[in-house]
Amino acid sequence: MKIKGLITAPFTAFNKSGELNIPMVDKQASVYKKNHLGGAFICGTTGESSALTMTEKKRLYKAWSKHKSHDFKIIAFLGGTCIQECRELALYAQECELDAVALTAPYYFKAANVKALAGFCREVASAVPEMPFYYYHIPSFTGAYFSMYELLQEIDVLIPNFAGVKFTYENMMDYQLCLNFQGGKYDILWGRDEMLLEALAIGAEGAVGSTYGYSAPIYMNIILSFRENNLEEARKHQPKALEFISLLNKYGGGTGKAFMKAMGLDVGLHRPPVTNLTRKQLKEFQADLEKLDFKAYCCKI
Repeated sequence: MKIKGLITAPFTAFNKSGELNIPMVDKQASVYKKNHLGGAFICGTTGESSALTMTEKKRLYKAWSKHKSHDFKIIAFLGGTCIQECRELALYAQECELDAVALTAPYYFKAANVKALAGFCREVASAVPEMPFYYYHIPSFTGAYFSMYELLQEIDVLIPNFAGVKFTYENMMDYQLCLNFQGGKYDILWGRDEMLLEALAIGAEGAVGSTYGYSAPIYMNIILSFRENNLEEARKHQPKALEFISLLNKYGGGTGKAFMKAMGLDVGLHRPPVTNLTRKQLKEFQADLEKLDFKAYCCKI
Protein backbone atom coordinates (compact mmCIF):
# COMPACT_ATOMS: atom_id res chain seq x y z
CA MET A 1 0.00 0.00 0.00
CA LYS A 2 1.27 3.44 -0.93
CA ILE A 3 -0.75 6.45 0.10
CA LYS A 4 -0.99 9.40 -2.27
CA GLY A 5 -2.34 12.83 -1.45
CA LEU A 6 -2.99 14.33 1.96
CA ILE A 7 -3.76 12.52 5.20
CA THR A 8 -4.86 14.66 8.12
CA ALA A 9 -3.75 14.18 11.71
CA PRO A 10 -7.01 14.86 13.59
CA PHE A 11 -7.30 16.57 16.93
CA THR A 12 -8.91 14.42 19.58
CA ALA A 13 -12.15 16.14 20.56
CA PHE A 14 -13.00 16.59 24.23
CA ASN A 15 -16.23 17.85 25.77
CA LYS A 16 -16.53 20.56 28.43
CA SER A 17 -15.81 17.95 31.13
CA GLY A 18 -12.55 17.00 29.44
CA GLU A 19 -13.82 13.57 28.36
CA LEU A 20 -13.81 12.17 24.83
CA ASN A 21 -16.37 13.73 22.51
CA ILE A 22 -16.90 10.68 20.31
CA PRO A 23 -19.79 12.14 18.23
CA MET A 24 -17.35 14.76 16.93
CA VAL A 25 -15.49 12.02 15.04
CA ASP A 26 -18.39 11.76 12.60
CA LYS A 27 -18.31 15.51 11.97
CA GLN A 28 -14.54 15.58 11.55
CA ALA A 29 -14.57 12.69 9.09
CA SER A 30 -17.36 14.30 7.09
CA VAL A 31 -15.45 17.57 6.77
CA TYR A 32 -12.21 15.82 5.82
CA LYS A 33 -13.90 13.83 3.08
CA LYS A 34 -15.74 16.89 1.80
CA ASN A 35 -12.39 18.64 1.43
CA HIS A 36 -10.85 15.71 -0.48
CA LEU A 37 -8.45 14.48 2.19
CA GLY A 38 -7.38 10.87 1.76
CA GLY A 39 -7.55 9.66 5.34
CA ALA A 40 -6.68 10.21 8.98
CA PHE A 41 -3.65 9.42 11.13
CA ILE A 42 -5.46 9.05 14.43
CA CYS A 43 -4.29 9.34 18.05
CA GLY A 44 -0.92 10.76 17.04
CA THR A 45 0.91 13.85 18.24
CA THR A 46 -1.90 16.16 17.17
CA GLY A 47 -4.41 13.73 18.67
CA GLU A 48 -2.68 14.04 22.07
CA SER A 49 -1.79 10.36 22.15
CA SER A 50 0.36 10.56 25.26
CA ALA A 51 -2.54 12.15 27.18
CA LEU A 52 -5.01 9.37 26.25
CA THR A 53 -5.69 6.19 28.15
CA MET A 54 -5.66 2.85 26.37
CA THR A 55 -9.44 2.63 26.72
CA GLU A 56 -9.82 6.06 25.12
CA LYS A 57 -7.57 5.09 22.23
CA LYS A 58 -9.63 1.97 21.62
CA ARG A 59 -12.84 3.98 21.62
CA LEU A 60 -11.33 6.33 19.05
CA TYR A 61 -10.12 3.44 16.90
CA LYS A 62 -13.64 2.04 16.87
CA ALA A 63 -15.25 5.40 16.12
CA TRP A 64 -12.89 6.16 13.24
CA SER A 65 -13.20 2.64 11.81
CA LYS A 66 -16.73 3.48 10.69
CA HIS A 67 -15.32 6.00 8.23
CA LYS A 68 -12.63 3.96 6.49
CA SER A 69 -13.07 3.25 2.79
CA HIS A 70 -10.99 2.52 -0.28
CA ASP A 71 -10.30 6.24 -0.67
CA PHE A 72 -10.17 7.24 3.00
CA LYS A 73 -7.48 5.37 4.94
CA ILE A 74 -7.25 5.18 8.73
CA ILE A 75 -3.80 4.75 10.28
CA ALA A 76 -3.76 4.15 14.03
CA PHE A 77 -0.87 5.45 16.08
CA LEU A 78 0.04 3.02 18.86
CA GLY A 79 2.48 4.96 21.00
CA GLY A 80 6.13 4.24 21.65
CA THR A 81 6.90 3.42 25.26
CA CYS A 82 5.35 0.11 26.35
CA ILE A 83 5.68 -2.83 23.94
CA GLN A 84 2.82 -4.80 25.47
CA GLU A 85 0.40 -1.89 25.31
CA CYS A 86 1.41 -1.15 21.73
CA ARG A 87 0.91 -4.80 20.75
CA GLU A 88 -2.51 -4.83 22.41
CA LEU A 89 -3.52 -1.67 20.57
CA ALA A 90 -2.22 -3.08 17.28
CA LEU A 91 -4.38 -6.17 17.75
CA TYR A 92 -7.40 -3.98 18.46
CA ALA A 93 -6.68 -1.85 15.37
CA GLN A 94 -6.64 -5.07 13.38
CA GLU A 95 -9.94 -6.13 14.98
CA CYS A 96 -11.41 -2.77 13.92
CA GLU A 97 -10.10 -3.45 10.38
CA LEU A 98 -8.11 -0.22 10.24
CA ASP A 99 -5.73 0.19 7.33
CA ALA A 100 -2.40 0.37 9.14
CA VAL A 101 -0.67 1.02 12.45
CA ALA A 102 2.27 3.25 13.35
CA LEU A 103 4.84 3.35 16.12
CA THR A 104 7.33 5.95 17.23
CA ALA A 105 10.65 5.55 19.00
CA PRO A 106 10.61 5.03 22.79
CA TYR A 107 10.99 8.48 24.29
CA TYR A 108 11.77 7.68 27.95
CA PHE A 109 14.05 4.63 27.93
CA LYS A 110 15.56 5.35 24.54
CA ALA A 111 16.92 2.97 21.93
CA ALA A 112 20.71 3.05 21.96
CA ASN A 113 21.10 2.70 18.19
CA VAL A 114 19.29 1.90 14.94
CA LYS A 115 19.56 -1.83 15.52
CA ALA A 116 17.87 -1.54 18.92
CA LEU A 117 15.13 0.66 17.44
CA ALA A 118 14.51 -1.84 14.65
CA GLY A 119 14.22 -4.62 17.22
CA PHE A 120 11.69 -2.57 19.20
CA CYS A 121 9.62 -2.06 16.05
CA ARG A 122 9.74 -5.76 15.23
CA GLU A 123 8.34 -6.68 18.65
CA VAL A 124 5.25 -4.58 17.97
CA ALA A 125 4.86 -5.25 14.24
CA SER A 126 4.96 -9.01 14.78
CA ALA A 127 1.68 -8.81 16.73
CA VAL A 128 -0.15 -8.02 13.46
CA PRO A 129 1.96 -9.67 10.72
CA GLU A 130 -0.69 -9.15 8.03
CA MET A 131 -1.18 -5.45 8.77
CA PRO A 132 0.87 -2.61 7.23
CA PHE A 133 3.21 -1.16 9.86
CA TYR A 134 4.73 2.34 9.72
CA TYR A 135 7.51 3.89 11.75
CA TYR A 136 6.70 7.46 12.84
CA HIS A 137 9.88 9.56 12.70
CA ILE A 138 9.48 12.69 14.81
CA PRO A 139 12.84 13.24 16.57
CA SER A 140 11.89 16.68 17.88
CA PHE A 141 9.61 14.83 20.32
CA THR A 142 11.35 11.47 20.74
CA GLY A 143 14.99 12.54 20.64
CA ALA A 144 15.68 9.63 18.27
CA TYR A 145 17.74 11.45 15.64
CA PHE A 146 18.68 8.30 13.77
CA SER A 147 19.06 8.10 10.01
CA MET A 148 15.86 6.67 8.54
CA TYR A 149 17.87 5.39 5.59
CA GLU A 150 19.89 3.29 8.02
CA LEU A 151 16.69 2.17 9.75
CA LEU A 152 15.26 1.00 6.41
CA GLN A 153 18.41 -1.01 5.78
CA GLU A 154 18.02 -2.67 9.18
CA ILE A 155 14.26 -3.22 8.99
CA ASP A 156 14.12 -4.40 5.38
CA VAL A 157 14.99 -8.00 6.26
CA LEU A 158 13.54 -7.86 9.75
CA ILE A 159 9.87 -6.82 9.44
CA PRO A 160 7.92 -8.40 6.55
CA ASN A 161 4.87 -6.15 7.06
CA PHE A 162 6.85 -2.92 7.21
CA ALA A 163 5.07 -0.37 5.00
CA GLY A 164 7.12 2.80 5.39
CA VAL A 165 7.87 5.91 7.41
CA LYS A 166 5.89 8.96 8.47
CA PHE A 167 8.81 11.34 8.11
CA THR A 168 8.36 14.42 10.32
CA TYR A 169 11.81 15.94 10.16
CA GLU A 170 13.46 18.47 7.88
CA ASN A 171 16.45 16.33 6.81
CA MET A 172 15.73 16.36 3.08
CA MET A 173 18.80 14.29 2.22
CA ASP A 174 17.71 11.44 4.50
CA TYR A 175 14.15 11.75 3.21
CA GLN A 176 15.19 11.44 -0.44
CA LEU A 177 17.42 8.48 0.32
CA CYS A 178 14.39 6.80 1.91
CA LEU A 179 12.19 7.60 -1.07
CA ASN A 180 14.67 5.92 -3.39
CA PHE A 181 15.54 2.97 -1.15
CA GLN A 182 15.44 -0.19 -3.26
CA GLY A 183 13.69 1.54 -6.12
CA GLY A 184 11.03 3.19 -3.99
CA LYS A 185 10.04 0.04 -2.14
CA TYR A 186 8.50 1.79 0.87
CA ASP A 187 5.84 4.43 1.45
CA ILE A 188 7.65 7.50 2.82
CA LEU A 189 4.98 9.97 3.95
CA TRP A 190 6.08 13.57 4.38
CA GLY A 191 5.25 15.10 7.78
CA ARG A 192 6.31 18.75 7.69
CA ASP A 193 3.32 20.77 6.39
CA GLU A 194 5.39 23.94 6.07
CA MET A 195 7.73 22.22 3.58
CA LEU A 196 5.22 20.36 1.41
CA LEU A 197 6.35 21.93 -1.86
CA GLU A 198 10.00 21.10 -1.15
CA ALA A 199 9.04 17.49 -0.49
CA LEU A 200 6.98 17.26 -3.68
CA ALA A 201 9.97 18.55 -5.63
CA ILE A 202 12.11 15.56 -4.57
CA GLY A 203 9.45 12.92 -5.05
CA ALA A 204 6.90 12.94 -2.21
CA GLU A 205 3.46 11.67 -3.18
CA GLY A 206 1.80 11.33 0.22
CA ALA A 207 1.86 13.54 3.29
CA VAL A 208 0.45 13.54 6.83
CA GLY A 209 -0.17 16.73 8.79
CA SER A 210 -2.37 18.51 11.28
CA THR A 211 -2.91 21.74 9.35
CA TYR A 212 -4.46 19.85 6.44
CA GLY A 213 -7.44 19.32 8.73
CA TYR A 214 -8.34 23.02 8.63
CA SER A 215 -6.39 24.43 5.66
CA ALA A 216 -6.65 21.64 3.10
CA PRO A 217 -7.64 23.91 0.16
CA ILE A 218 -4.29 25.71 0.29
CA TYR A 219 -2.33 22.47 0.13
CA MET A 220 -4.57 21.04 -2.57
CA ASN A 221 -3.72 24.08 -4.68
CA ILE A 222 -0.02 23.54 -4.05
CA ILE A 223 -0.28 19.91 -5.18
CA LEU A 224 -2.44 20.72 -8.21
CA SER A 225 -0.10 23.49 -9.36
CA PHE A 226 2.92 21.26 -8.90
CA ARG A 227 1.34 18.41 -10.87
CA GLU A 228 0.58 20.85 -13.68
CA ASN A 229 4.26 21.87 -13.68
CA ASN A 230 3.26 25.37 -12.63
CA LEU A 231 5.90 25.99 -9.99
CA GLU A 232 5.35 29.73 -10.00
CA GLU A 233 1.72 29.20 -8.96
CA ALA A 234 2.68 26.58 -6.38
CA ARG A 235 5.16 29.02 -4.85
CA LYS A 236 2.35 31.55 -4.49
CA HIS A 237 0.18 29.18 -2.47
CA GLN A 238 2.72 27.89 0.03
CA PRO A 239 3.42 31.27 1.70
CA LYS A 240 -0.26 31.48 2.63
CA ALA A 241 0.06 28.17 4.46
CA LEU A 242 3.16 29.51 6.19
CA GLU A 243 1.30 32.59 7.38
CA PHE A 244 -1.21 30.41 9.20
CA ILE A 245 1.47 28.05 10.52
CA SER A 246 3.33 31.05 11.92
CA LEU A 247 0.36 31.63 14.24
CA LEU A 248 1.05 28.24 15.83
CA ASN A 249 4.48 29.55 16.79
CA LYS A 250 3.08 32.91 17.90
CA TYR A 251 0.40 31.57 20.26
CA GLY A 252 1.69 28.14 21.28
CA GLY A 253 0.53 24.54 21.43
CA GLY A 254 -3.16 25.18 22.01
CA THR A 255 -3.58 27.13 18.78
CA GLY A 256 -4.47 24.13 16.61
CA LYS A 257 -7.82 23.59 18.26
CA ALA A 258 -8.48 27.33 18.05
CA PHE A 259 -8.08 27.01 14.27
CA MET A 260 -10.65 24.21 14.27
CA LYS A 261 -13.13 26.30 16.25
CA ALA A 262 -12.63 29.23 13.88
CA MET A 263 -13.35 26.88 10.99
CA GLY A 264 -16.62 25.78 12.61
CA LEU A 265 -15.77 22.61 14.54
CA ASP A 266 -15.38 22.97 18.30
CA VAL A 267 -13.15 20.08 19.40
CA GLY A 268 -12.69 21.42 22.92
CA LEU A 269 -9.50 22.22 24.77
CA HIS A 270 -6.13 20.51 25.01
CA ARG A 271 -5.27 18.40 28.02
CA PRO A 272 -2.34 19.49 30.22
CA PRO A 273 0.50 20.12 29.90
CA VAL A 274 -0.45 21.76 26.59
CA THR A 275 -1.60 25.30 27.34
CA ASN A 276 -4.76 26.68 25.78
CA LEU A 277 -5.15 30.24 24.57
CA THR A 278 -6.23 32.83 27.13
CA ARG A 279 -9.20 35.07 26.32
CA LYS A 280 -6.81 37.86 25.41
CA GLN A 281 -4.78 35.59 23.13
CA LEU A 282 -7.93 34.20 21.54
CA LYS A 283 -9.13 37.71 20.71
CA GLU A 284 -5.76 38.57 19.16
CA PHE A 285 -5.71 35.25 17.31
CA GLN A 286 -9.14 35.90 15.82
CA ALA A 287 -7.98 39.33 14.67
CA ASP A 288 -4.97 37.73 12.97
CA LEU A 289 -7.25 35.26 11.19
CA GLU A 290 -9.38 38.09 9.86
CA LYS A 291 -6.31 39.89 8.54
CA LEU A 292 -5.22 36.71 6.76
CA ASP A 293 -8.76 36.04 5.45
CA PHE A 294 -8.83 32.56 7.02
CA LYS A 295 -12.43 31.91 5.98
CA ALA A 296 -11.40 32.09 2.33
CA TYR A 297 -8.75 29.42 2.76
CA CYS A 298 -10.04 27.02 5.41
CA CYS A 299 -11.82 23.69 4.93
CA LYS A 300 -15.47 23.93 4.07
CA ILE A 301 -17.96 22.55 6.59
